[in-house]
Amino acid sequence: MLSKKQLFTRGMFDVAPHMLSVIPFGIICGAIGVELGFSPYLVYGMSIIIFGGASQIVFLQLLSGGASSLIAVTSVGIINSRHLLYGAVLSEYLNKLSFTKKLLISYIVVDQAFAESAKFFKNNKSEEHLHYHLIGTGWTLWTCWQIATLAGIILGSFVPEELGLKFTIPLTFIAIVVQDLKKLDHVIVMLVCGISSLLFFNAPLKSYIIISPIIALFVASLVLRLKK
Repeated sequence: MLSKKQLFTRGMFDVAPHMLSVIPFGIICGAIGVELGFSPYLVYGMSIIIFGGASQIVFLQLLSGGASSLIAVTSVGIINSRHLLYGAVLSEYLNKLSFTKKLLISYIVVDQAFAESAKFFKNNKSEEHLHYHLIGTGWTLWTCWQIATLAGIILGSFVPEELGLKFTIPLTFIAIVVQDLKKLDHVIVMLVCGISSLLFFNAPLKSYIIISPIIALFVASLVLRLKK
């Protein structure tokens, strides 16, 4: 039986390899925020409140592009809706915790923390204080993310406008989806989403950012049914 400290430390070491991608992503998020004209204080505050790379970039890009705050907040909510699935998986192991503890821990449950802790939970069900492993992974990610974002904000303040970093926004998302180009059904859904965004680009309040993924999700459900 591992102690709380040992579980926490194990979580830190398990998630450490992910820092190779998390730290550069955090630097980009901080630099892009300043590049798009937002206050460094706002960018850093957003990093603390939202704490999610893709969500932060989408939020900044939508606001800088003239989208309403309602559309920006709704888009971030849709992107982060996957955390509902994370919670459903982890609830099996955290059901003995109080509501307050679950609420606090949920703040640090991001993609990499979930992946490592869910794997550890599955292989170590007999451990009594499993949530300390999740706290270890989440706390490590949160700390590195905040430091990386701050470094990006400082970097963005010194980068000349003609050498701006706005081009890194599409590059970041291309890097995320490129691995799915190997699967035909994924490509179909991506194309539908892209074409829909062009067709509804002039929709009020920049709502194409919500309309197009909804259409793509509908097509994805049809594709899954056809595959079955």
